[in-house]
Amino acid sequence: MAKKLVIHPVTRIEGHAKITIQLDDSGNVAGTQFHVTQVRGFEKFTEGRPFYEMPSITARICGICPVSHLLASVKACDAIMAVQIPETAVLLRELLHCGQIVQSHALSFFHLSAPDILLGMDSDPAHRNIIGLIEKHPDLAKDGIALRKFGQQVIERLAGERVHPSWTVPGGVNSPLAPEMREKIRSEMPIAKAITRRTLKHFKGILDQFAEEIEHFGTFPSLHAGLVDSRGRLQLYDGFIRFRDAEGNVAGDIERPRDYQKFIGEASVPWSYLKAPYFKPLGYPQGIYRVGPLARLNVADSCGTPEADAELQEFRDRFGRVAQSTFLFHYARLIETMYALERMETLLDDNAILDTHVRATAGVNALEGVGIAEAPRGILIHHYKVDDQGAIKWANLIIATGHNNLAIGRSIDQASRHFVKANKLQEGMLNRVSAVVRAYDPCLSCSTHAQGIVPMQIDLVSPDGTVLDSLSSSS
Repeated sequence: MAKKLVIHPVTRIEGHAKITIQLDDSGNVAGTQFHVTQVRGFEKFTEGRPFYEMPSITARICGICPVSHLLASVKACDAIMAVQIPETAVLLRELLHCGQIVQSHALSFFHLSAPDILLGMDSDPAHRNIIGLIEKHPDLAKDGIALRKFGQQVIERLAGERVHPSWTVPGGVNSPLAPEMREKIRSEMPIAKAITRRTLKHFKGILDQFAEEIEHFGTFPSLHAGLVDSRGRLQLYDGFIRFRDAEGNVAGDIERPRDYQKFIGEASVPWSYLKAPYFKPLGYPQGIYRVGPLARLNVADSCGTPEADAELQEFRDRFGRVAQSTFLFHYARLIETMYALERMETLLDDNAILDTHVRATAGVNALEGVGIAEAPRGILIHHYKVDDQGAIKWANLIIATGHNNLAIGRSIDQASRHFVKANKLQEGMLNRVSAVVRAYDPCLSCSTHAQGIVPMQIDLVSPDGTVLDSLSSSS
């Protein structure tokens, strides 16, 4: 008789999810589903609010990466105001974002995924956590805490607050950077870079231990998407969206933010509250693509900073021009951390960053605006429509984890079919399936904004488990 395994909840991720693994009569994996079990209605309850309130409202979507929402939101508001913000404000926004990237990547690698990587996928789950990591690898654990602290302090020194800062506003930022704050950030940079170098060296030294995971953790050809500049270099704050296929060819460029709907469609699925974006030229569900650190490195021709480019070349020498294994998100995250630190140095060395003209002001000059930035987990899109008084009439948010929804589902299916053996079920098998999700570093509270009818299915189940009746939103 066919059975199913349920992983609920998936641990060490932001938000709530479960995984269903369906088994056939022989006990082999027949199919899987990735369920996001929460829904939040930011698009709807912001209607009627003044557009300039959107950054502070939408930043509350997430306590992990509020800066990313702030930046995408203020860029959409800049478009509604139809202003060119001061160059110093551009530099300061990017500097803030680099701090966000560093702290979020440190959280993902050291706190959420390192217990699997450094303690072992099959280690005792009672100790496979941050406490166990501190006991077994105290120096690495301290490095992780210090690196995240550095990123958080960059945000605080620029914006006055570590979480949900009100400093980033439509038209620029609220206040200039004080010279003493620039020097404080500069003085701590060598420590942060040294931590990143040590961690990269350690990770590369143990990578051979994960050959099986590299091969079966969502290793399949797909499109990848990320922001680049006109020279094809990695971008986090600005740039245009580039899609690159598994062979390394450019599949499409979105040069103007408002054109994103020509390339990106959004589907709803009946087993999850998470939307499923897809690449429109290929259709749904064939148009699967990935975003985030690995996708950004696959899309970009280079990082544009010396140490990160050297690491990127070593990465490509080993895994090819377009790496396909989801496990390598961890590697890419560390390379990108080095890029963010080097980029911060460049921004801080530009004396224009101390200029005091940091904000442009204007009213409603356009009835629609789209803002795009790279969140730590991938491309983030905020799209607003307003009336003549600037009140929000309609909003759509496409979150990084949403872009990855189809890829996460396919990765779970591949890992389950390889690792799960129902005739000899072991905890480490199921942990590997969960670890596939953690590799994407999903932010599910951010991403559960279903469009149209909320996809829902209610089953009436008898005491013996028989489904007596079903009701779905599509029926």
